[in-house]
Amino acid sequence: MTNENTPQNKKNLLTLPSAIVLAGFLIAIAIFASNSSGPKTSTNPDPEQAFLENIINEKNTVEVAPITERDHIIGSPDAKIVIFEYSDTECPFCKRFHGTLQQVVEKYGEDVAWVYRHFPIESLHAKAAKEAEATECAWEQGGNDMFWKYIDEVYRITPSNDGLESKMLYTIAEDIGLDKAAFTECLDTGRYASYVEENRKEGENAGAKGTPYNVLVVKGKTYPVSGALPLDMMEQLIDKLM
Repeated sequence: MTNENTPQNKKNLLTLPSAIVLAGFLIAIAIFASNSSGPKTSTNPDPEQAFLENIINEKNTVEVAPITERDHIIGSPDAKIVIFEYSDTECPFCKRFHGTLQQVVEKYGEDVAWVYRHFPIESLHAKAAKEAEATECAWEQGGNDMFWKYIDEVYRITPSNDGLESKMLYTIAEDIGLDKAAFTECLDTGRYASYVEENRKEGENAGAKGTPYNVLVVKGKTYPVSGALPLDMMEQLIDKLM
């Protein structure tokens, strides 16, 4: 006699495969969700954003010497944001950051001004102070236009870390159209050595300990920034402060 299964037994027989199917379905959903390209929640903060927020929310302000007619500036002293840069021509990070600030002032136009000040670290770069003097000798002959032409060329050609041959300071002067004899007399006599040192001391008073060191001034409030921020981070910082 063939035994027929009771309804209860049939129900029990269906329970196991149904459970297997359901479990497989749930696993498939979990795998799909983990591989999807949608946004994922992370408990770790973005380090770049945290760094920028720290700059913006920093309570300690610094004193930066006001702009004078002797300063080297691209843009207006009345720009929404004025960037005071203290820099060393033989610092490799300064070389990179010089290009960054060139792009910044080009992008933001009249909204951002760039003030360049000397901060040679002679314990690291013995040639930096004399190179800074050379830029001032260029200024003597042609004002800020010649200053920027000269310093742009120094940053362009120097290998950094005292890699620029001293004779190139005279070659650059000639290449950009300066009177070589007058330039040589200016540089060889150290005419602007005290001015470069004055810049360096101003940087120390503003909090500079290394290069590049920048102080962004927005509506009278100061935001010190140490190091060569990448272009995208500088743009983000400026946009947040604007």
